[in-house]
Order: sequence, then structure tokens, then C-alpha cells
Amino acid sequence: MPRRREVPKRVPQPDPKHGDRMLGRFINLIMKDGKKSTAEGIIYGSFDVIENKMRSDPIAMFRRALENVRPRLEVKSRRVGGATYQVPIEVRPERATSLAMRWLADFARKRPGKSMAEKLADEIIDAANERGESVKKREDTHRMADANKAFAHYRW
Repeated sequence: MPRRREVPKRVPQPDPKHGDRMLGRFINLIMKDGKKSTAEGIIYGSFDVIENKMRSDPIAMFRRALENVRPRLEVKSRRVGGATYQVPIEVRPERATSLAMRWLADFARKRPGKSMAEKLADEIIDAANERGESVKKREDTHRMADANKAFAHYRW
């Protein structure tokens, strides 16, 4: 939280091929060590794999996957009188999108074998069909929030 002035929110650049801002953010998230062209190659390669496997629009499938992975609730630790409680809170839309993208990328990286483009394509297809590790992560997050809803009154 800055003391002097409000810091303006930076708008991400859209991706060069489709002109989609959400995809531009995802490319930046996949990128490692500043190698943006490699990240773009991975994303567009995975879109080609999706198009060949599913015979559907990869952008629509990517958006559906993000929607299925996006969490609505999460838990935050609150310390009250010497005890630490896991307090369920609602997730802001920007944070929910960021978490969904991060989970998609992380679980795609953890998949065994193959190239990164194929692993990412498989994870996006699984998430769009409501299965896969990233959707399981969202379900676990919701389950944890549901289990701790007794502590919701500690939210502030």
C-alpha cells in the first residue's frame, strides 16, 4: 500500500496472434527467464494440439477451462487470541483469474513426459471438461472453505 499516491493498474498487452488480453496474461505467466517467444510457441502449439484433438475453437476451450478452474472461495489464516483460524473469504475476480491461470500452468508443468505444449493442451482440455488436477485443486480449496465456514465470523 503506497503512502504517496495510488499506483495505476497496468493493462496487459494482448497476444499478437489473437489480440486477446487474457491470453496475453497467460503467455506472460508461462514465460520463464524473459523468453516470450518460447512461451508464445508453447501456447500456440498447445492451441494447435487442442484444435487437432477436439475439433473446436481453442480460445473458447481456454476460456471455459479458466471458468471451470476459477475459485469462488478460499481460506486465509487469521490469528485470534493465540489461535490461528482458517477463515473462508470470497475471492476477488482478478485474483480468481490469476489463481486459475497459475494452477493451469503449474499442473501442466507437473504432468509426466511429452512436450510442454502437449501437457498444457491436455490440462486445458481436462479443465474444460471439468476434470484434471487444476479442477481438483479448486474443489479442494472450496472443500477447505466449506469445512471452515464456522470461523467465517472472524472475517474482517
